Amino acid sequence: QVQLVESGGGFVQAGGSLRLSCAVSGRGFSSYAMGWFRQAPGKEREFVATITWSGGSTSYGDFVKGRFTISRDNAKHTVYLQMDSLKPEDTAIYYCAAGKTPYGGIVAVATGYNDWGEGTQVTISS
Repeated sequence: QVQLVESGGGFVQAGGSLRLSCAVSGRGFSSYAMGWFRQAPGKEREFVATITWSGGSTSYGDFVKGRFTISRDNAKHTVYLQMDSLKPEDTAIYYCAAGKTPYGGIVAVATGYNDWGEGTQVTISS
């Protein structure tokens, strides 16, 4: 059974930080890109960040502007999203996703992922 379990969400004030984690089981991890997406109420799902299977390349949504860092630990089958300088507009449910194609490159669209977590709520107060 494939499981992607996010954790680390919460409620913080603007300017604060959170570190999200996503533990993956039941499928390949080390050979696949991993991504983070988010969805705010009334808005479409939005690309946040992705990291290639080796961790050698990363890509971020335009709104990130150097505030977030994606990383992975292939030995622990876990991907992380360090979020700093958080803003109220970062409030959303954050989802991690596991890529479809092994040994691929950057995957910055949702259609490139075939397994998703349930999400973790991030709420930023002003």
